[in-house]
Amino acid sequence: MTLATLVGVNLRRRLRRTLLTVLGVAVAFFLFVMLRSVITTLNASAEMSSATRLVARNQIGIVFPLPISYGNRLRAVEGVTALTWANWFGGLYVDERNFFPQLAIDAESYLPLHPEVQVDAAQRQAFLADRTGALAARSLVERFGWRLGQTVTLRGTIFEGEHRFTLRGVFEPGSPGFDGVFFLHWKYLQERYRDAEYLQNVGWYILGIRNPADAPRIARAIDALYENSAAATRTETEQAFQHSFITMYGNVSLYLNLIGMAVVFAILLVAANTMAMSARERFAEIAVLKTLGFGDGTVLALVLAEAGAIAVAGLLLGLGGAGLLFNLRDLSFGGMIPGMSVAGETVALAAGIALLLALVSGAVPAWQSARLQVVQALRHVA
Repeated sequence: MTLATLVGVNLRRRLRRTLLTVLGVAVAFFLFVMLRSVITTLNASAEMSSATRLVARNQIGIVFPLPISYGNRLRAVEGVTALTWANWFGGLYVDERNFFPQLAIDAESYLPLHPEVQVDAAQRQAFLADRTGALAARSLVERFGWRLGQTVTLRGTIFEGEHRFTLRGVFEPGSPGFDGVFFLHWKYLQERYRDAEYLQNVGWYILGIRNPADAPRIARAIDALYENSAAATRTETEQAFQHSFITMYGNVSLYLNLIGMAVVFAILLVAANTMAMSARERFAEIAVLKTLGFGDGTVLALVLAEAGAIAVAGLLLGLGGAGLLFNLRDLSFGGMIPGMSVAGETVALAAGIALLLALVSGAVPAWQSARLQVVQALRHVA
């Protein structure tokens, strides 16, 4: 009889308990992978930001605008090669459940500065020519079954009333940060709300620069221009700007990591208790095995192998369940982040935790079993 056969027999000894333990470990890994995938997806979206773009926003916060009059001075800053701006639109499509990001942009300057927005030349021109036109990411079009030329009606929250846009183009996002985004014309809002004070401002400015190494100097120069103004600026790299959206909800990465670790620690205690119970119940079998010549090392390996089998089975089920869910459901939080997937670093981290789980949960019962004297063990048989 091989060691693998003995492990299989022992795991089937209390089959219901084994299956419940494996299921508990699987749920723990499923939750851990889900939480980690949120973190890795958010980070990946920010990391793919352009190194040749800066973002200038209000120093107080992203929800506070900047005057449109800032544009001319920003263009004149040494090292700035291009300038555009955007506003958050905040409309509702049908109802609140159909949330997706909508940006009002100065299309003539925004699109050249963002080559990641890959759209057919004819569709691009149709969008530029139509003040009520719109561009939508392909994932968004597929999500709602839209088609070119269709009227998409959004109910304004910031800009009150109904807004009807004609879908003029469908773009492929060359970066995860643009997946699920809906673009409309900033000039459409300016024309419709001519007297609105809000339209004398923009949400944020995007600046193209020649050399990424000059970014800190340019950012300091811009902020110095408006240091004592009523609307002071905070200029940062596009990557830092993307991260600012995440930090609006607090230190998300820390919270999610803490929850994930708490889940794993809880299931570690369950697995350790299960292995300890299993080892105590088999003192008689250990006595027989040692009588037949099985050494302490073999007994130690046997118990650790059982803990490893439970951890690996739970790991595979948890990873498989998370991967299947990501394939079946669009978990992009309404387009706020790209669709989630299980990253390689998450798999590696989960595998490391599974190894630690096997070692820690099996260490004490394995050591007790290996150290058990034959005479003592045979007393348990009697």
